[in-house]
Amino acid sequence: MSTYSFEGKTPVIHSGAYVHESAQVIGDVVIGDHCFVGAGAILRGDYGSIRIGDMTCVEEGCIIHAPPGETCRIGSNCMLGHGALIHCDEIGSYVRMGMGAIVSWHALIEDWVVIGDGAIVPPNQRLTSGHVYVGNPAHVVRALSEEDKRITPLGVKLYADLCDRYRAGLKRI
Repeated sequence: MSTYSFEGKTPVIHSGAYVHESAQVIGDVVIGDHCFVGAGAILRGDYGSIRIGDMTCVEEGCIIHAPPGETCRIGSNCMLGHGALIHCDEIGSYVRMGMGAIVSWHALIEDWVVIGDGAIVPPNQRLTSGHVYVGNPAHVVRALSEEDKRITPLGVKLYADLCDRYRAGLKRI
């Protein structure tokens, strides 16, 4: 993995996490246990701080950054889809964020939210727990179903299990 200290701040990555060698983790970043950070992800803790809870998946190509002097907090048991762009105050736990979704400055995502592929959460918007959001700007389309509540933890577990599988089975050829 490519980890960089920045102005005396060094990333802290739990030993149970997996960060792909092509991901970049810079500065004031803390990554929890059994987090999976895929290829090409960029976590920039230069202007601000990034805190990621346990068992959160940061899929390939995600970019996470914090506003100057602030902290971007991402809860536990989240799935952040391929190519998602995150520049917000907080994402709660059990959030499933679709591919290419954008969460802008000072947005707040509560626990148990699904954000659809390509959705855009504008600055200062709050997404409340128990709903599915899509579109630009992101808006509620329905309440979370029992199936949604079942799928999110299953997906999280698949990626948490990949941490050990990648450490044991990924070989450069």
